[in-house]
Amino acid sequence: MESTGDVSLGALFRSADTVDGASNLDIEQLAYIICRGGWPKAVLKKSRKAALIQAEEYFETVTRFDISRVDDVERDPETARRLMRSYARNQGSQASAGTILADLKAHEGDTVNENTVYSYIKALKKIFVIEDSLAWNPNLRSKTAVRTSDTRYFTDPSIATAALGLGPEDLLNDLNTFGLLFETLCIRDLRVYAEAIGGKVYHYRDKNNLECDAVIHLKNGRYGLVEIKLGGHDLIEEGAVTLSALANKIDTVKMPAPAFMMILTGTGQYAYKRPKDGILVVPVGCLRD
Repeated sequence: MESTGDVSLGALFRSADTVDGASNLDIEQLAYIICRGGWPKAVLKKSRKAALIQAEEYFETVTRFDISRVDDVERDPETARRLMRSYARNQGSQASAGTILADLKAHEGDTVNENTVYSYIKALKKIFVIEDSLAWNPNLRSKTAVRTSDTRYFTDPSIATAALGLGPEDLLNDLNTFGLLFETLCIRDLRVYAEAIGGKVYHYRDKNNLECDAVIHLKNGRYGLVEIKLGGHDLIEEGAVTLSALANKIDTVKMPAPAFMMILTGTGQYAYKRPKDGILVVPVGCLRD
């Protein structure tokens, strides 16, 4: 990720009193980075066209060969492609196997069932194409209030764009899809940064649909709450409302307060701390471990 590295995630866990940093990414560059992905060969390619082809070739290799080779079970490449397209459309959601199956049945009728879906997903996880986000349990009083369904993510957003046949211009023309795949990019980067400081990334959602895109939890019990928004005043305000509501809920059961609350954005040049609620607004283009 082309980040200036001005804002350290580890430093925020030590103190979130101030934040200062700048991003050099604009929205066109961000769309390209999502489609290119973080593949080492793609990052090093001088040609934009050659870099974008890497994800497309990876998608073809996975669906034609790797998904069957991983456990020596013959799987249909076209079914694999359609399943991955469905997964791409459901990035950042808790879509069930039944939802994905319905997508497949629209094209393949009754030739597939839930066991087929589970088999393909299991194979894709084994070869690190899929890495779903586990639910965070903050030990709130009512255990039934926490929804434990995993959130669907590819390990890299470029897998989703390759599955859907999208390029940077397509994302710029469809900001809703852009936002969903931007979330996948952020989760990827947060996982890398969190692992470097001994943490893991989860998601949170309760029965009242109060949710948080990412909860970064360290082994020492400290945690940070992160909402992911492509950018813009209204979306940032929406993220702040969510974070404040979750922090208030945690406070009512006398759990330790989060080390920080952050809105991770795509657009916007500078990192700053909101004076009215202390929430950090940080462009992904200036974050590091």
